[in-house]
Amino acid sequence: MGEHFGEVSVCSFVYRAAAPSGDALALIHANENYNTPLLVALAEAFAASGLNVLRCDLPFRQLHPHGPPSPASTTRDQDGILKALTLIRQRFSGRVFVAGQSYSGRQASILVASEPELVEGLLLFSYPLHPPGRPAQLRTTHFPNLRTPTLFISGTKDAFGSVEELESAIKQIPASTRLAQVEGAGHGLLTKTNRDKLPKAISEAFDGMYRPARGAS
Repeated sequence: MGEHFGEVSVCSFVYRAAAPSGDALALIHANENYNTPLLVALAEAFAASGLNVLRCDLPFRQLHPHGPPSPASTTRDQDGILKALTLIRQRFSGRVFVAGQSYSGRQASILVASEPELVEGLLLFSYPLHPPGRPAQLRTTHFPNLRTPTLFISGTKDAFGSVEELESAIKQIPASTRLAQVEGAGHGLLTKTNRDKLPKAISEAFDGMYRPARGAS
């Protein structure tokens, strides 16, 4: 489905949970699109757990079917995330969360750092802590202003930041945080050995942080 708001459109697919809690999650891709295997599998796992899910594309991907985002697209992409959250608020009555992989997670966290009331929690997959091979170029300027509970999911072989580097950087965030490791995974997280189990494991990690009563059941 496509929902349009002024100059920024939200290209999305909605999953309504069979037994919804009223809570909803905006789930956003990295450099591909909202039909990537990881996002589809995650949306299904989250919906099965009782979350309504909006799986959506960022504006840069709607404008260009292929290729990475450019620095010039960040403001527009943050506007796209904001519009997706607005759409969720209009349709669902519970808490709202946003999840993003790599670039989209970074943009979501920057947006939420400046507007903490937007969501009740963040879920960041493969946060791009620094460019590969350039550990000094940290992308953490906004971390001290991030006052929203944040769950990080990172592969132990992620070239954009080691688990140790991410653990150190997360200490700058003045909100509750957790870091869940995906053993043997790189920046894309999915591997041949974990693709059947990872989506449910991530959903359970989310429940453990944001929905403990369900996570303990």
